[in-house]
Amino acid sequence: MESDSLHSLKLLLNEDLYLVPEEIYQIISPEKTELGKAVKKETTPSYDQAPPVDDSSVADEVKEPVAPIIRGQFAKGILILHEEDELADEVMDMLSKMVSAVNHSMSDVGLLSSEELKGKSLEDFQAINAHKVIKFGKISHPINALPIPSYQIKTEEETEYLFADSLTQISMDRALKKKLWENLQTLFNIS
Repeated sequence: MESDSLHSLKLLLNEDLYLVPEEIYQIISPEKTELGKAVKKETTPSYDQAPPVDDSSVADEVKEPVAPIIRGQFAKGILILHEEDELADEVMDMLSKMVSAVNHSMSDVGLLSSEELKGKSLEDFQAINAHKVIKFGKISHPINALPIPSYQIKTEEETEYLFADSLTQISMDRALKKKLWENLQTLFNIS
């Protein structure tokens, strides 16, 4: 009930309220003071059930998307999503060589792990504003709902997507490396 009245009060007051230090104890535990007991008896109506609340005047609060923090400089808007929490040195080396092979540097890309995407909505993800997204492996995020088959390039709202197996799997399988390379050549317009 107190939270209902505080919420309603928040809608009525447009200015900041300041608490006078001498009154803190009356507000925190009004039952312990004589004045608090009298005020409580006079102002606290008793209801058999909660009073009706008019929600029609309360505007729905719009939550602004919060983009996840990306590792790397992300200079060219190329985002690499990976399943692994941390990339092993040999996998990172392979990724570096792959980025170099498509005529970019590691400063052109941004990296996000599956763990860093947890709890983020699709709107939060889209707030990153990536131009190319390469997703490696399984990521627990709503981006999986996009209808993009593995090893096929798909464009959705000015962003090009390529979904592939995990970087660890690709690093150990020559056929997957070849399949990825063919798609990367197409994605980055390399002959």
